[in-house]
Amino acid sequence: MSPASTGASTIVVAASPARSTATAPAAVSAAPSDTRLAPGGPGYRRMSFALFLAGVATFALLYSTQALLPLISGDFGVAASRASWTVAAATGGLALFVLPMSALSERYGRRTVMTASLGVAVGVGLLVPFAPSLGWLVVLRAVQGAALAGLPASATAYLAEEVRPKALVTAIGLFVAGNSVGGMSGRVITGWVAQEWGWRIAVGVIGVLAVACAVAFRLLLPAPRHFTPGSLAPRVLARTVRGHLADPLLRRLYAIGALFMTVFGGVYTVIGYRLTEEPFSLPQGVVGSIFLVYLVGTVSASTAGRLVGRLGRRGALYLAGGTTAAGLLLSLADSLAPVLLGLVLITAGFFAGHAVASSAVSRTATTGRAQASALYQSAYYVGSSAGSTVGAIAFHSGGWAGTVGVGLFAVLGVVAITVAGTRAARREAPAVA
Repeated sequence: MSPASTGASTIVVAASPARSTATAPAAVSAAPSDTRLAPGGPGYRRMSFALFLAGVATFALLYSTQALLPLISGDFGVAASRASWTVAAATGGLALFVLPMSALSERYGRRTVMTASLGVAVGVGLLVPFAPSLGWLVVLRAVQGAALAGLPASATAYLAEEVRPKALVTAIGLFVAGNSVGGMSGRVITGWVAQEWGWRIAVGVIGVLAVACAVAFRLLLPAPRHFTPGSLAPRVLARTVRGHLADPLLRRLYAIGALFMTVFGGVYTVIGYRLTEEPFSLPQGVVGSIFLVYLVGTVSASTAGRLVGRLGRRGALYLAGGTTAAGLLLSLADSLAPVLLGLVLITAGFFAGHAVASSAVSRTATTGRAQASALYQSAYYVGSSAGSTVGAIAFHSGGWAGTVGVGLFAVLGVVAITVAGTRAARREAPAVA
């Protein structure tokens, strides 16, 4: 998602030591014959806008049913715990397929995989409004999520290969903006459309929007000029993955990403139910507009680097976890203002924590960064699926307090893992010295 649901590899590439701001300008000036894309040069704007549109389509589709869950529950006569599978299936499909898609892009090319992924996803998106049952809706959403895995797996690799180092952070920022805008606008648009014409028309509108974005993406994205096909050898991929999973710090970072997303997925899957019920009784359009809070996350993610500079990585994670926990507790109130403030704090804490954890992956993984990033994304979206499902079950059995309890338990996990990391660093310090 974005930041909101933004992919980890986006931050990984930007934070890669090989592309630090200290060396990038010199690399550009020292290579006047560099044929990669740069601001002001031919193809750069087309490329940036194409990937922006790809990000919009991806995250608008991925979370298109999240704001509509109360209406889906009513239409099919099911509880929140069952309707939430329309979100969990999509994010779960993405989590399962992001690593295989990253391998396919190494062999067949980034643009090819992204085009195929969007094509399948938007095709399925046009079928979603006609799902005859909840079971079929969940199946279609799972296929859609699996198809969308080709975007985060390929987009940042394309940028790293086709854009000059000095312009890379800006280009990645535009892709992140597309993710954020897509995740937010998909929820807002569906909320207002569904209020007038129902959830099926709402997801149909998102499908048509995604078709337009996909066509424009394919027409605008320049053909790759610096891609070199790699190997699909399973042994090589398996060895790289095993190496990453054997690293204790990477395991902690993957777990932190999953736990933060468990909180976020649970809260935003269930919040629609809470706000449409007593004592709030808000209309569907207004509930959809609640997702404008995502803009807070865009700001908090962009300031995460400064937080790490002042507090260190673990200090920033403590602050992010504390902010998220404070928001969860504040959201227990029965008046709208503190609930909205609670959502602001949850969103700010989540995006900051996600940015800190995902950027740390690049500094930890010295080889196989694409696979390290894909593993983070897998963990991240597994957390989203778990949060959506468990948060909805908790809401069904214990109300909003149950969902908050799940979120607080996940935050406690983040703190415990960070404490373990702090202790491990202290033990390692004398040996390094």
